[in-house]
Amino acid sequence: MRRTTVPPVACVGEPRLTAGFAEFGRLDLAAHEETHGPVGPLEAAALLRLAEGIQLNGKGGAGFPFARKLRAVLESCERQDLGTVVVVNATEGEPASWKDKVLLTRAPHLILDGAALAAYALDAEEIVLGVTDDEVGRGSLMEALAERRMPVPTSVVTVPHRFISGEGGALVNGINGLPHIPPGTKKRSSDSGVNGLPTLLSNAETYAQLAVAARLGPYEYASLGTDDEPGTVLLTVTGAAGRPAVVECAAGTPLRDILDLCEVPDGPGILTGGYHGKWITAEAAAHAEISRKGLAAVGGTLGAGIIVPLGGDTCPLGEAAQVVRYLAGESAGQCGPCKRGLPDLARAVDLAVAGSQPADIVRAAAGEVKGRGACSHPDGTARFALSAVEVFVEDLRLHAAGEGCGRRVKGVMGLPGAPDAAPQKLTLDWSRCDGHGLCAHVVPDFIRLDANGYPAFPPTPVPTWLREGASKAVKVCPELALRLTKVDS
Repeated sequence: MRRTTVPPVACVGEPRLTAGFAEFGRLDLAAHEETHGPVGPLEAAALLRLAEGIQLNGKGGAGFPFARKLRAVLESCERQDLGTVVVVNATEGEPASWKDKVLLTRAPHLILDGAALAAYALDAEEIVLGVTDDEVGRGSLMEALAERRMPVPTSVVTVPHRFISGEGGALVNGINGLPHIPPGTKKRSSDSGVNGLPTLLSNAETYAQLAVAARLGPYEYASLGTDDEPGTVLLTVTGAAGRPAVVECAAGTPLRDILDLCEVPDGPGILTGGYHGKWITAEAAAHAEISRKGLAAVGGTLGAGIIVPLGGDTCPLGEAAQVVRYLAGESAGQCGPCKRGLPDLARAVDLAVAGSQPADIVRAAAGEVKGRGACSHPDGTARFALSAVEVFVEDLRLHAAGEGCGRRVKGVMGLPGAPDAAPQKLTLDWSRCDGHGLCAHVVPDFIRLDANGYPAFPPTPVPTWLREGASKAVKVCPELALRLTKVDS
């Protein structure tokens, strides 16, 4: 279940974004200035040089170079002779992520500093900060705004707490008073964003990193991290971690150090990058480094800085299936890949977990949505599902053999609520069954007939989306041989 309070914060090495947390908890303006010192405005050319010098990439998941965004907005302004808007994306709609909310609640002035730097450089007309309606961090942000003077009018816009709330086009639509979903066609906010003006839109941590770099300068900023990825990274570590936390570390830090700090037990795999990310094995994690390049080298991804390890006491395929179902339900439902493709993908994953269909159906369903959506949601969901069937090969074999892995789905992925609080499975009284076959006609996705015409189905729990069909199959059984029974804990 998603937390309603901000998790603890830890640091490996020198703190930057989290500097002052141990002394002050939340940094008000006085504590912020004491900790970080002053920062002066920068002209556009100087801000561009800084962003390029520190190789600053967006921290929201896509990793798009900030300098390229900044340059695109400047060129669009000149070409169209229009003003600009600076947007801070602090929505963080993914349930497994907490790093931006930590900054909102404990270091809001760093975010505001970065936004102010960008607004001054662009001669922007306004700054808009997007937060979600879960209220986590909004009060802290409003307090910070009341403590200081911003260079341009600044407002806070609240949007629904949904996974797609963090998609840039959805946030722009919400600010513009439109339905808070991605636009039906891909368009660049740098050309036309808030109120039709060229808009610089980036993640909350990205602006905070910009504020740190403006104080340190490119050379001191690069004293931490790697040559390719200078500076620090914020990570949200949850899942089976004994000490879940938001952790700041230098890029290039061994992933093993983070897992040990958060007391992560041995398990079958670790999700990197979040629900649009990739799974890696425990063996791969032992050799991975925290950076885009380092995680990619072992088949993972940094994404939005999310690390979700699994313990050895939960079914990894069942955990993955719950996330795919959640992602299918979180889509905007306005294009074919989301409206039809993602439910089909969720169904394919469920069938593979149930052992009634091979993993090839997952690969086929993922292939139907990749590269075809109006936003990145179908691609990210397909990437997650494909990664699961590639990493948990042995578990797939056990499920396909009809045995299952023998582990319950504990629900450690951070999803809101309990997707299946009372799992049930089908049982058959062979002394009663006469092989009528009606049950297989009612729910063919779960029950098939064997060579002798008798029903056969996996011993695993019935997927939630097939529960109604299974209940009907029980009711139509003329000999009352088929039953739905509670799965023992």
